Amino acid sequence: MSSTNLGSVNVDFRFRPTRYAKNSKAKRFWVGASVGSSPSSLQFRNVKVHNSKETVRIGLLGASGYTGAEIVRLLANHPHFSITVLTADRKAGKSMGSVFPHLITQDLPNLVAVKDADFSDVDAVFCCLPHGTTQEIIKGLPKELKIVDLSADFRLRNIDEYEKWYKQPHKAPELQKEAVYGLTEISREEIRNARLIANPGCYPTSIQLPLVPLIKGNLIELRNIIIDAKSGISGAGRGANEANLYTEISEGIHSYGITSHRHVPEIEQGLADASHSKVTVSFTPHLMPMNRGMQSTIYVEMSPGVTVDDLYQQLKNAYEGEEFVKLLNKGDIPHTNHVKGSNYCLMNVFQDRIPGRAIIISVIDNLVKGASGQAIQNLNLMLGYPENSGLHCLPLFP
Repeated sequence: MSSTNLGSVNVDFRFRPTRYAKNSKAKRFWVGASVGSSPSSLQFRNVKVHNSKETVRIGLLGASGYTGAEIVRLLANHPHFSITVLTADRKAGKSMGSVFPHLITQDLPNLVAVKDADFSDVDAVFCCLPHGTTQEIIKGLPKELKIVDLSADFRLRNIDEYEKWYKQPHKAPELQKEAVYGLTEISREEIRNARLIANPGCYPTSIQLPLVPLIKGNLIELRNIIIDAKSGISGAGRGANEANLYTEISEGIHSYGITSHRHVPEIEQGLADASHSKVTVSFTPHLMPMNRGMQSTIYVEMSPGVTVDDLYQQLKNAYEGEEFVKLLNKGDIPHTNHVKGSNYCLMNVFQDRIPGRAIIISVIDNLVKGASGQAIQNLNLMLGYPENSGLHCLPLFP
């Protein structure tokens, strides 16, 4: 048994037998293999590389929604993860291909109700259930499972804040103390050692990634942060809703949740963590007549003596070497079409016409970096795999 160091990558050559290598029900449905990062990328440094033959058995709860389908699509390219359990209470008994025909080529288990799921053949869980239903279900899962929860149920550390914004009491306060907020590029070390991850919301991801480094560097004022954010319709979920019908949404822009959107406390919590003081933002979200994509346009007041070039340099220093967060060349404008279907976040900063103010534009795919892609990135980190495993999908264009 031996190990060696290749540059900055610690490679463990010891044979590690898996308890599920034989007689496992895990179905492999790989359509490709992930290409590892170069040692220079930050997310690949000091990562213990697992035995390439090891398979992690994945349970996916709430597979009939958009985020569940995205996890299945992305995991088709994952070299180590294999889905063994799919749940969807209202679609129980159906095949995944019948619910999502674009996944018909994949060899997947049939959907079952959560109460009928067998977790003896599962090592890790992605939970894509609606908020309010997740806390009790996760509380009942085997304690040895690694869990990434894509709902909002564990994002707010203060359970009183959760009750205030979600209009119901928290049903698993003891688990809330254990949950780690999973904004990968910001909280990498905490995520690495966690058992339960609260995957960030889409809007908070697109907003915190540019703002947190600037706040930590004391480069912007905490007052007068104005966020104008726009999302594709998939951000509203797959459930039947009159407000989301084609004739209601097409050929228009629809503002909603004005001053009351449930991502507000999540955004303010993250910015308060960065500043060590209370932060209040003005946040207005809009639904756009497109399937997917998200843009946050953020207006900030710079600290005295700070220039836009200082903001740009801070973001460059923060994300240099990161695979999925990219600061564009000066003057280039991020567009949602340039991240569609990918785990990337593109951003840039511009001088406002109002002296002392700057404009930040950040774009993501709300279903990938804003949900399922970041969830896979987090589980990769929790299990010691390169963060980019299964996430090498280039953006779809046009």
